[in-house]
Amino acid sequence: MIKDNKNSLRAIILTGFFAAIIYIGIWVLRIPIPALVGRPFIHFGNTLTAVAILFLGLRNGMLAGIIGLGGFDILNGYAATSWLTMLEVVVVAFVITGMLKAFNYQDTKKNIIIIAIVTGITKIFTTYCVSLVEALMAGSFLKAALIASFVSLPATVVNSISTAILTPILYFFVKKVYTSLRKNPNKSY
Repeated sequence: MIKDNKNSLRAIILTGFFAAIIYIGIWVLRIPIPALVGRPFIHFGNTLTAVAILFLGLRNGMLAGIIGLGGFDILNGYAATSWLTMLEVVVVAFVITGMLKAFNYQDTKKNIIIIAIVTGITKIFTTYCVSLVEALMAGSFLKAALIASFVSLPATVVNSISTAILTPILYFFVKKVYTSLRKNPNKSY
């Protein structure tokens, strides 16, 4: 996690940068999956949001995720349920931050891998709940909504597996680049 003040210019710029990368990570690679509820698709937004939260901390990482994921939803035909996506980001941010706190903010490979796996599992649970709310908003009965939401989970499972695998890889890459740039600010890449 960066040690800058969360209101510093650097932290604000990095928050905006991560929000943009999250948006682009969804927009560029989006593979639709048929489902009974919603219009799910495979994307890297969840992975990038987890990296943002790990790197920027609770507030700024959560803001980057809300702006990136929520902004994508608002601008791409998911506006009616964008609030659910933003709520998911809040839940994931608190889970990641709570686990970091439990690990005394030690970002060892083992700890980050555990956090990434738990984040993937959390996304399965939160997305199931979102699908349930979407089905109920569309007028389904509770029993039908419960079943349809469960059957609509394949894209979420793929996204969660990619989050569990790619979050540690991307986090340590971003951390290495950031540390290198901080040590050698005049070095060109």
